[in-house]
This record gives sequence, structure tokens and C-alpha cells, in this order.
Amino acid sequence: MRKFTYLIPVAVVLIALLMSSIYIVDEREKALVLQFGQIKAVREEPGLAFKVPFIQQVVKYDDRILSLDTSPLEVTPSDDRRLIVDAFARYRIGDVVRFRQAVGVGGLRIAEERLADILTTQTREVLGSEGVTSDTILSPERAELMVRIRDQAQARAAALGLDVIDVRLKQTNLPEQNLDATFARMRAEREREAADEIARGNEAAQRVRAQADRTVTELVSDARREAEITRGEADAERNRVYAEAYAADPDFFEFYRSLSAYSKALKGSNSTLVLSPDSEFFNYLDGSSGRQ
Repeated sequence: MRKFTYLIPVAVVLIALLMSSIYIVDEREKALVLQFGQIKAVREEPGLAFKVPFIQQVVKYDDRILSLDTSPLEVTPSDDRRLIVDAFARYRIGDVVRFRQAVGVGGLRIAEERLADILTTQTREVLGSEGVTSDTILSPERAELMVRIRDQAQARAAALGLDVIDVRLKQTNLPEQNLDATFARMRAEREREAADEIARGNEAAQRVRAQADRTVTELVSDARREAEITRGEADAERNRVYAEAYAADPDFFEFYRSLSAYSKALKGSNSTLVLSPDSEFFNYLDGSSGRQ
């Protein structure tokens, strides 16, 4: 019984030693076995592995494709038209030993800082090279520029144990002051077009108004002409009737004319005429006209 009492602690220690000597590498990871800071083994295949407990330690790194967004940077192409470029990269840890030697205990944080500096430098260098204009950057030819940036960045990132898989330009914009100037120019252009449209509209309205005024004038003139013709024809007809009536009975016509003159001259209740007693105006009133 006392023997079993001593065996239990021994078994526990053995189990602890066994557990501390076993580690598992996931299929999404790479592992380094370090002994006093020195690399003793590299484990890139997934599965179960062993290490010396308490003396060796295991450091694991992500083996998947990772993403890195760079800060927006200003570039000046060969046509001196400044642009703000926003890029991102896809990369992975290709050489885990070199990666450890390059970044030490800093890991991915240090690696991404250095890779971001590499991408910024290469982006400025490629986009600012001779023959590359702002139109080239904004055209489908930018795909060739991104390949050049990737290749040059890969050449420098290899020292960090990194493989740069792809580099893309997400956005390409004008600087803020250039945007303000561009918007002001676009606004001025739209205002000029609006002024031209207003001027053309006013010109068309003036033509329509002038045409309407001319039509009104012509219609009024034609109406007045027709009215004068009708009035002239009516006067002619009236004179003809008067002439026929006068020719048919001159005495009666003269009598009718005299009565019309009396009616017009003696209108109202206080009409006053001062005439000579022997005036011909009263021939048909005093009965001395001698006519039967």
C-alpha cells in the first residue's frame, strides 16, 4: 500500500513531462522549436510532434494568406498631377526560419510595419517612374503597374521571409485641394452651360413673342381693313339708297331731311336757337314754304 503511495506522484510527474513534451501543429500553422532562443527544429507539416520539456519551446506562426492595408499615400506621376493612392497586399510567411530571424519576438506586428514601408516605397517608385502618367494609373494599364509593384516588393520582402502574393490599388483620388479646384471648375462649367441654355431659351422666347406680335398686328390690320371695306360698302349702299330716294321724290326727301334736322337741333327741354324769322330753317314749320 505504501508502494502505491509513492507511485502516484511519480506517475503524475511522468504524465506532466509527457504532456509538456507533446505539441500539435495545426494545418493552418507553421511551428519553430526553440532552445534557449536558438532554432532547433522546423515543423511545417500538421500533426503531433515532440520537444524536450522545460528546455525547448514552440512558437507558431500563421501559414494562411494574410492581408495588409497600407495608409493612403501621395504620388506624383510624370505629368505632375498628384494623386492619393490607397493600396493593399496579400502575403504569407514563406520562410519561417528567416521570418523569425528577421523580426525576432516582434512577430507579425513588426513584419507588417516593415512590409508596409516596402509597399509604400515601391508604390511611389513605380507610379512616379518615367512614362507613368495619371491617365495610365487610372486606365486598365494599372494592372501592369500593380504587377511591377508586387515583383519589386517581393524582392525586398524575401529578406523578411515573406511571399508577396498580390498588390492592388483600391482607390485613386485627387488631393483635397485638387478636388476643390476640380469641383469649382465643374461647377463653373455647369453654370456656363446653364447660362447658355437660359440665353438660348430667352432667344427662342423672344422669337416666339415677336412672331406672336407680328401675327397679332397682321390680324388686327386685316380686321381693320375688312372693317373699312365693309364700312365703305355700307356707306356706298346708304348713299345709293339716299340717291334713289331723292331721285324718286325730291320734295319728300327734302321734307324728311328737314324733319331730321329739327329732331337733332331741338333735342332736350331747354334747347334755344337764335335765327332770323325769315330763315329757310322754318320753311316746314310756318307753312310759308309754298309747297303743297
